[in-house]
Amino acid sequence: MNKTHTPRIFSGIQPSGGLTLGNYLGALKRFAALQETGIETIYCVVDLHAITVWQQPEKLRQQTREAAAAFMAAGVDPARSVLFNQSQVSAHAEMAWLFNTVARVGWMYRMTQFKDKAGKNSENASLGLLAYPALMAADILTYHATAVPVGDDQKQHLELTRDVATKFNHDYGVEFFPITEPLIEGAATRVMSLRDGSKKMSKSDPSDASRINLTDDADAIAQKIRKARTDADPLPGSMDGLKDRPEARNLVNIYAALSDETPDQVLARFEGQGFGAFKPALADVAVEVMAPIAKRMTEYMADPAEIDRILGNGADRADAIATPILNRTKDIIGLIRSRG
Repeated sequence: MNKTHTPRIFSGIQPSGGLTLGNYLGALKRFAALQETGIETIYCVVDLHAITVWQQPEKLRQQTREAAAAFMAAGVDPARSVLFNQSQVSAHAEMAWLFNTVARVGWMYRMTQFKDKAGKNSENASLGLLAYPALMAADILTYHATAVPVGDDQKQHLELTRDVATKFNHDYGVEFFPITEPLIEGAATRVMSLRDGSKKMSKSDPSDASRINLTDDADAIAQKIRKARTDADPLPGSMDGLKDRPEARNLVNIYAALSDETPDQVLARFEGQGFGAFKPALADVAVEVMAPIAKRMTEYMADPAEIDRILGNGADRADAIATPILNRTKDIIGLIRSRG
């Protein structure tokens, strides 16, 4: 079915603040690389998703700009990709309402992220938190996106998007929405805490030493790598030897992702050596890659008006794609459009 749709990639990140090395290796680096595929790329700061839980308004504005700065610092070029914040394109909210009438309540209650975020007191969660997968489907399908780069934790949302597209097409006897494909490239880079290799690197960890922030300078990056938890054993020749060594496995994976190698290639070079040799080498690679990103982020954040201009320009470009698709959706449903 997607053969009739122009190839187009869509993805977004929440403006939750405190972006880390995990966000860079797991998402932002990949978003920049996808610009080289020749396929149109649309990237969005999903501020409407952020407000499914209450946000302090000024902090939300700051974190939206920070997310946009991170996209650009990581290599997303707003001249080559469409980069905007979701709330500036009203088609997202309108399409989400239309999809609220397509999606089933049972689908929403099955979403694990709702269960995780709402907790035991789900009756007090916002309606938006329950219904936000319909907005996520709208984010993707309002652009007729044919592919979405996803990690393991987002596969369920993409399945729901595919369910919405399938049901809409079936209910109205059309082949209008593409059945969006997940874009999974090799082994996903899942970055774990520098203090506990069994936990994901997270901005919510109370220890700043557990993560490398995208705003950390060279000294901070090197110091955190030096102090990262490890074990006393030498490195093996392949990843099979790191099955029961989560901290060691995490550092090798980080090195490989930063240097665009496989973990086994890294281990072949360091086989038999201890972390006294490995950590300084990792620190050098991390500083070489990440310090320029931190510098660019600082430069972008020093000019919030320019970030806002870029987001506004991107929203104009996004709107030009989204509005005709939204209007055609209304026509298919049977809604009258007679305003010029």
